[in-house]
Amino acid sequence: MTIKLKINGAERSVEAEPGTPLLWVIRDELKLTGTKFGCGVASCGACTVHVDGEPTRSCQTYVEDVEGAEVSTIEAIGDDKIGAAVQQAWKELDVVQCGYCQSGQIMSAVGLLKETPKPTLEEIDEYMDGNACRCATYQRIRAGIQRASEIVEG
Repeated sequence: MTIKLKINGAERSVEAEPGTPLLWVIRDELKLTGTKFGCGVASCGACTVHVDGEPTRSCQTYVEDVEGAEVSTIEAIGDDKIGAAVQQAWKELDVVQCGYCQSGQIMSAVGLLKETPKPTLEEIDEYMDGNACRCATYQRIRAGIQRASEIVEG
């Protein structure tokens, strides 16, 4: 079936069977490989994208369910002020170790800062719970979120 999507601001038509996870359409059909496959059951956060501004696990979201919605991937996250601030903070603080989970971490961090511009450590931990990092860079991720908040605030 043909499904019309708006990905990173561009209208796209894709051919996909009903029940196809959005993750596979993003990666295999649209060749946007920054969004990663981690667990396949929405537990690790590696596949996080934004659907109408909300962090969403793309491995458990069917492509037909986002027809007409605005989908943003890591490839476009730096196009807005908060996304650019998160990317800057990640670079400044050298947050990334292996990097596999980081696109999902960044997508979730942006979602948090849009909801809560000056989060406490407890709010960061609560919001980011479920974003797994095999390298255990959680302290650097927290610091990155705090730094991004400062950058946005100016």
